[in-house]
Amino acid sequence: MAVRRAKKRTSTDRNRGESGEQNEMSTELHDLFLEELADIHNAEQQLTKALPKLAKAAQNPELREAFETHLEETQNHISRLEQVAKSLGESIKRKKCAAMEGLVEEGEEIIDELEDSAALDAGLILAAQKVEHYEIASYGGLRAWAQLMGHDEAVDLLQETLDEEKLADEKLNQIAENAANQEARQE
Repeated sequence: MAVRRAKKRTSTDRNRGESGEQNEMSTELHDLFLEELADIHNAEQQLTKALPKLAKAAQNPELREAFETHLEETQNHISRLEQVAKSLGESIKRKKCAAMEGLVEEGEEIIDELEDSAALDAGLILAAQKVEHYEIASYGGLRAWAQLMGHDEAVDLLQETLDEEKLADEKLNQIAENAANQEARQE
């Protein structure tokens, strides 16, 4: 990113003063916004492949249903991200989300390591909550930037997804407290 910034700054830009600096900052924030939009878009795509595995592995029917419901929501999140880009006259570039790749890998390890354990669901919930917290942080930051840049439609779309991610996290908490953690403890 530093190389791109250096290329974008010209002597004319440096001599513009405060308004030029503000424009350059907004351009840099816009570029960062698009980078992070691509990152979370890929994260959501990875999640659409991981959630069916989590649902299949879940022992608790309520947890299985939560994963299946969140898969449908995740598909909507992808569509909303594409709407965000479209509302800005942009397209989402291809980018690999290394963070989600690692979180998905952790979830797969839990499935492998706890396959026949009463603690499996508790482990799956923790893995899923790590994902939710990553998504909450990403959507929260993107929403704040969109608001700062005056992208009202993007703000609304990102807020809708942020709200769904928070509800998914709350649902996982509820399942953990009411069932999965107790079942793991009794084993």
